[in-house]
Amino acid sequence: MTISLRNRRAGAAATATALALASLAALAGTAASASASDRPTAKAPAPEAALAPATATATATEAETALAPASAAAPKAASPAASASPASPASGNPASVSALTLPRPTGPYATGRDTLFLTDHRRADPWVPAAGPRRLLVSLHYPARPGSGGEPAPYMPEAEARPMLAQRGLDDPEWPGLVAATRTHSRTAARPAPGRFPLVLLSPGFGTPRATLTGLAEELASRGYVVATADHAYESTGTELPDGRVLPCAACDEVDAQPDEAGRRRVLAAVASGRAADFSFLLDRLTGPRPAWRHAGTIDPRRVGMAGHSIGGNAAASTMVADRRVDAGVTMDGTFFDPLPARGLDRRPFLMLGTEAGHAPGADTSWDEGWDRLDGFKRWLTVRDSGHFTFTDTPVIGEQLGIVDPAVPLSAARSTTITRAYVTAFFDRSLRGRPARLLDGPAPAHPEVLFRHP
Repeated sequence: MTISLRNRRAGAAATATALALASLAALAGTAASASASDRPTAKAPAPEAALAPATATATATEAETALAPASAAAPKAASPAASASPASPASGNPASVSALTLPRPTGPYATGRDTLFLTDHRRADPWVPAAGPRRLLVSLHYPARPGSGGEPAPYMPEAEARPMLAQRGLDDPEWPGLVAATRTHSRTAARPAPGRFPLVLLSPGFGTPRATLTGLAEELASRGYVVATADHAYESTGTELPDGRVLPCAACDEVDAQPDEAGRRRVLAAVASGRAADFSFLLDRLTGPRPAWRHAGTIDPRRVGMAGHSIGGNAAASTMVADRRVDAGVTMDGTFFDPLPARGLDRRPFLMLGTEAGHAPGADTSWDEGWDRLDGFKRWLTVRDSGHFTFTDTPVIGEQLGIVDPAVPLSAARSTTITRAYVTAFFDRSLRGRPARLLDGPAPAHPEVLFRHP
């Protein structure tokens, strides 16, 4: 992986910015290893490694890079100099913490956001049974009445941003505030728009906070969907509970503790199937007789879809297998560690959207096998010049910091446009019965998108 700055400056600030990019690139999964691992590396490369071409990483096989323990995935990083400051988007000068912003949603609705903390008393937490019952933090984005609500919803708590960045070697105290203050376009306490709307469930990648899917959630809400994005306890670098405690990634430690590839695959399969149980519980609490959300009446329970990034995409398929209430699913660059059953998904539609490097035919055999088993409307799309986290907010945040990675030349704007266009078209077709010509074949407006096995 070669990393460069748009406007390089000598000295500590430039070094710290380069290291920051290494961290964001690790989040973005710029090498094939991240695409298959479903786990960000435990430490970012040291500055000199960050600025050198990646040779060994690019040539490693998927199995070697995907399932190796995080401790072996990258050299340990030096911490940024204490005096270094975050670089501005253009010049490398210190920047305001509030400078970052997500792309504005394109749909006709304003958007609101609520947060739910739910406890499933029927199940013990699978990773830390002594912690008691299973807990979920859920962000709900929804179509809102224009002009209603309070301040823009926060992107993520600093308490979650801090371990996410620290795991990648970024210990400078200013960095968590920079990421946490990213501006969103949803309002807290907004009144819902009139009507009932399809529900889309979103599941993030392994070790990754749910906040990284905020841009997609806001886009779907602006187009008339209620969107529930879940953090699964002990499966992210940090999940802040309402009482201020931050849960670490015990599931990540469980993956690292496995002696071989087969063991790591078993744990990751358990992550996907466990999330299926989480989302069935969440559906009960959103659409059951005593719903947990005050605006649950805006949900049409007859129209439910699910999408996920990385292991979250595997969880989308696993949830469809376990719960007939989910009518359609999308994986965004997620390996099927928990494989699709031979009987398929009972003719329900499914979209496989991935990177060209990691998920072209033959690159990930779980996709080839899964494609053959899907028995309803299906599409297999790959995106040229993309990285594993192309389908999340990471490219947007990295590019605004003035940082580029030549290993993933697809711009943040194109990453956002492609993800929004194809995921929305799929759910419009599957949940609303609307025509979706975009899914019929290659489109001149999106030359990066390749149709596989059409």
